[in-house]
Amino acid sequence: MDTDAFLKTLDYAILKPEATMMTLLHAAACCKALGVGCLCVKSCDVPFAAEQLAESGVAVAAVVGFPHGNTVGALKALEAQLAVASGATEIDMVINVSALKDEDDEGVEDEIRAVVTAAHPAPIKVILETALLTEAEMRRGVECAVRGGAAFVKTSTGFAPQGGATPEAVRILLDAAAGRVKVKASGGIRTREAADAYLAMGCARLGVGNVLPLLTEAERARFGV
Repeated sequence: MDTDAFLKTLDYAILKPEATMMTLLHAAACCKALGVGCLCVKSCDVPFAAEQLAESGVAVAAVVGFPHGNTVGALKALEAQLAVASGATEIDMVINVSALKDEDDEGVEDEIRAVVTAAHPAPIKVILETALLTEAEMRRGVECAVRGGAAFVKTSTGFAPQGGATPEAVRILLDAAAGRVKVKASGGIRTREAADAYLAMGCARLGVGNVLPLLTEAERARFGV
């Protein structure tokens, strides 16, 4: 995969609660300069991010129910709807993890479908928080995402203390998805080697907290960064 194609797979996430507008401004400028595929932001930051990235070709994704997924489904749907109205073109939603663990698959599926409907036509990436799930729960989560109309399943928020993406979790998601939805690995991807490995496995997108460490010295020289 060449550099430009690699950069298009990246979702550059600016989600820390202490992140300032200056942080967001620098991230947006980086995305534009490098041709990063997507800037992922808090829903309250969507208007600013959309303004900075207008006509740049960089997508703006908003997180919904972030980071724990504990808000009621109606609020997640409303948050998604407002984010799209403010300029978001993709939505990353956190499921109700406890509902999945309680085997309330119908409730999880209904919540996903509500967000899909509210955010249409923006694609929905369903964050399962795989570090908190068993293999069976991951597989059921994928089925909920498929039936709910999501475009992606995603490993992690990056905020769970138990960890982010792992090769083991990604293999399970890819196997369970079987091409019906795409897979996004996110959380703890800090080297090009790790990024390339997840892409080689079959991930379509990668969530990262910093783009520059993933570029080689030659690539950084090419972009002047």
